[in-house]
Amino acid sequence: MLGEARLLSDDELRASLARTFRHIDPTQDVWLFGYGSLIWNPGLPTVEATRGRVHGYHRGLYLWSRVNRGTPEQPGLVLALDRGGACSGIAYRLAADEGLATHLDTLWRREMPMGSYRPAWLPCMLADGRRVTVLTFVMRRDIPTYTGKLSDEVVQKVLNCATGRYGTTFDYISRTVQALRASGMPDRALEALLARCCPNRPDAG
Repeated sequence: MLGEARLLSDDELRASLARTFRHIDPTQDVWLFGYGSLIWNPGLPTVEATRGRVHGYHRGLYLWSRVNRGTPEQPGLVLALDRGGACSGIAYRLAADEGLATHLDTLWRREMPMGSYRPAWLPCMLADGRRVTVLTFVMRRDIPTYTGKLSDEVVQKVLNCATGRYGTTFDYISRTVQALRASGMPDRALEALLARCCPNRPDAG
């Protein structure tokens, strides 16, 4: 059993967004770090996109998905940043214009519907050597949908069976693997997991 989870109210989402930006200069552009579906589907306008790397967190399948990539009866999995290691992804620069508030509201409704992540500002090294502070979404370990370390047997079942509102867990992981490889920063651990758990899938990465 995964325990109970609920959608945050509009007021709770607005409060979370306000807390995250309470010390941020509204006249400055915002950097957003994508490590999963934001890499291949950012869903908001950006003025710059470049490879970046954050330290202290790594990418993994740590969050149960009971709507987007699975159901309550057959939960799927999605990626999250958990403590330790480092992670490469795409850093997006969002313009500080009159449309930014609307774009951030859309982002919050996409990434924070159940409060599964902790919005965090992390130092990031860009591919050209610039150092910026990025907004990203870090896994909360204190919620019932945090998976911890899963066995290959469990992951294999999810990849073979789980489908939700936006499609299968397998498609989500496969597209992320392909996007990372196309961007010149393959995630060898994620590729190996996909190969182990779906050895007979020709589209496994």
